[in-house]
Amino acid sequence: MGTIITFKRPDGQDASGYLANAARGNAPGVVVIQEWWGLSEQIKGLTDRFALAGFDALAPDLYNGKVVPYHDTDAANKEMSSLDFMDATTQTVRGAAGYLARNGAKVGLTGFCLGGAVTVIGACKIPELSAAVVFYGIPPEQAAKPSDVRVPMQGHFANRDDWCTPQVVDAFEKGLKEAGKSAEFFRYDADHAFVNEQRAAVHDREAAELAWSRATAFFGKHLG
Repeated sequence: MGTIITFKRPDGQDASGYLANAARGNAPGVVVIQEWWGLSEQIKGLTDRFALAGFDALAPDLYNGKVVPYHDTDAANKEMSSLDFMDATTQTVRGAAGYLARNGAKVGLTGFCLGGAVTVIGACKIPELSAAVVFYGIPPEQAAKPSDVRVPMQGHFANRDDWCTPQVVDAFEKGLKEAGKSAEFFRYDADHAFVNEQRAAVHDREAAELAWSRATAFFGKHLG
């Protein structure tokens, strides 16, 4: 459904990503951020699904063409550890947001795992955004404080998650509430990456569909 495009970062460098356009014109935009595996077919499928839901969706390629096989967690961890999260967010992701906002559209940001952490940073650092939806990823506090979040935020988290743990989620949610931010967090009796239907060991269809319906309704409310 979608296609690979090139867009400009704020620093003038080129970046690439997978773009899927909604059927209607002047649609709001959603930037979709990959898991630690890279810009996989599963992330492209979610980008297509956002387009079918009425959003122009763009998934920037933060690994520059590298996609790690699902079984190779060591390689995925190596790619994620070598990623400059701040550059990826304030340059590549912001460039994607700017591309979608170029005709005056409102833009939201969402991401999964690694992309969830990027989404939190983006909610603090990217002025073009109007809303953010986080899936099981929160960055270290030095990268993004709850008090720095600039846009309404929705979060989806797994109770059986040893990476983005319930304790980390609770602390971040508490910080948002204490800072008076607009935020709603949902928790699911599921495993990390429960939305990824290509990983049968962790996918939870019921939780994934409930989270999807909540996310698209949230974007519809805040992006128009």
